[in-house]
Amino acid sequence: MTIASILILGTTTLAAALSQQETNGGSEFGTLDAHTLPAFLTNNPVVGGSPWGGSKNAYNSDGYYDAPNTGVIRSYDFKIARGTVAPDGYEKESLLINGQYPGPLIEANWGDTIQVTVHNAITDPPEGTTLHWHGQRQHNSEWSDGVPSVNMCPIAPGHTYTYSFQANPYGTSWYHSHYSSQYAEGLWGPMVIHGPRSATYDVDLGPVTLNDYFHRSYFDVLTDVVGNVTERARRRPVSDNNLINGKMNFDCGNSTTTAKCTNDAGLAKFHFTSGKTHLLRVLNTGSQGIQKFSIDGHMMTVIATDFVPVQPYNTTVVTVAVGQRTDVLVKATGKPTDMVWMRSKLAQGPCTEASRNPLALAVIYYEQANTTGARSPNSTAHVDTTDPCSNDDLAKQVPAMKQTPGDPATTITMNVSLTINSTDNLLWLINNQTFRGDYNKPSLLLAKAGNTSFPPERNMYNIGTAKSVRVIIKNAIPTSHPWHFHGHEVFILAAGKGTWDGTIVNPSNPARRDTQMLPAAGYLVLQWNSDNPGIWPLHCHNAWHLSGGLYANILENPAGIEALPIPSTSYQVCRDWADFTGTALPNQIDSGV
Repeated sequence: MTIASILILGTTTLAAALSQQETNGGSEFGTLDAHTLPAFLTNNPVVGGSPWGGSKNAYNSDGYYDAPNTGVIRSYDFKIARGTVAPDGYEKESLLINGQYPGPLIEANWGDTIQVTVHNAITDPPEGTTLHWHGQRQHNSEWSDGVPSVNMCPIAPGHTYTYSFQANPYGTSWYHSHYSSQYAEGLWGPMVIHGPRSATYDVDLGPVTLNDYFHRSYFDVLTDVVGNVTERARRRPVSDNNLINGKMNFDCGNSTTTAKCTNDAGLAKFHFTSGKTHLLRVLNTGSQGIQKFSIDGHMMTVIATDFVPVQPYNTTVVTVAVGQRTDVLVKATGKPTDMVWMRSKLAQGPCTEASRNPLALAVIYYEQANTTGARSPNSTAHVDTTDPCSNDDLAKQVPAMKQTPGDPATTITMNVSLTINSTDNLLWLINNQTFRGDYNKPSLLLAKAGNTSFPPERNMYNIGTAKSVRVIIKNAIPTSHPWHFHGHEVFILAAGKGTWDGTIVNPSNPARRDTQMLPAAGYLVLQWNSDNPGIWPLHCHNAWHLSGGLYANILENPAGIEALPIPSTSYQVCRDWADFTGTALPNQIDSGV
């Protein structure tokens, strides 16, 4: 089934030409065998009906601050190595975790301790690597946040490192490499932290991952983006496809290389049960594209944005930028024999990035539908009237648990721009300064030793002991940016085009999330409470913009950093990296993160 033929609904075949092993390695995502998720993991103490106690719910407890200490350790063992997969039929060498694309699901209860032992088995050529746990607070564990040059050295090839952190807050997220643009090569996976429910549902279908997909290696794309190339248009790369749970078809007749390619590789599939309400954990794990997610003939009810439960609201199209997550409930209102399309389309236009095949499709089978038949659904897409490069209206995103931000102790203005330097390399700037990290000298370890003076390219903003911070980000560029902050619960005070007029949306209870779109030629206003000593990344989550240096560090409470109990393993991983780079200097052509 080619992309063109998909549009002739009801006349195409759903028969997959490749096996799951050929398309996605050992992953079961995208298959009807993928397991649904429980309300919580049960191999642990249960108090008052749940691991977090019967009195805590989404309306009276803050996921960031009220986590229980369960005393339970969830251990995972990851081997990162090169491997060949064909998620859309185009065969390519990727970076895989335990031979799977997407990577394995990490699952824990709120308040558990997650321990992930990572073995770097990347060879031919060898590369360093790290893993970042997107949106996790990392209170008293910033050295496990996984950002090379900031809070750790990369894990050297042939070496092992164990991350350990509390599962806090709860909800839907993902983990990914933060080493260069490495995660665009497949080095990512979903993560679910079970916690109090904010709404009632019958079935948790688990993660629904959406990602733009490139057939070229991440390093080849990156070389074009930041390097000296004749065709400057290549600095805004065009993705080859769009995937749902790591699967989609590709018209091999449009391939620009001689690599092995198979048409009709196979689509992702899901089960619905008539009359039941299903939870879908929708997340954008791509490198650059903004996703517009919908299900033909069905209404969605949004119940959480990133890690924050919200007062439910209905929509037919959900906008999910890179790094964002949206939990939606869908009532199965169809007949038992129905089949319908699930869709995710990459937004198009000058404010975002292009794709050769922007439409991803998956199939939803009701309980009596023929799952082995060749015919496809005959359902009709919703009309999308949303802004291509903006999130849902902030006025709709009302957190379930009310919090009112006070006046900030300090305010920082950040101006986003870009430049082409004297060697014709593209650099993204914040206040006229690009970021570049030093893998051998993580800023956190330097600050632990009392060093709070950094070179300009570390882009360090020292907020001292300020109790709260407001950041006003101004974007002079006609391109949008998904903005992400590590280690904190963030108030989203305002976002829009033009210049901020000082108005705060829902001032008594503004939206909160860890990733929010900065509109093209517009503004974004963030605020957070500074209660987590460390050096915290604040950056665009477009992988190529981040590689181009669109990144700042927030240095929070220097004295508190000196008191952090950083373990000796953090220093050992740096010694291992120093030994590796003593004989094999990495080719760092970008910011490093």
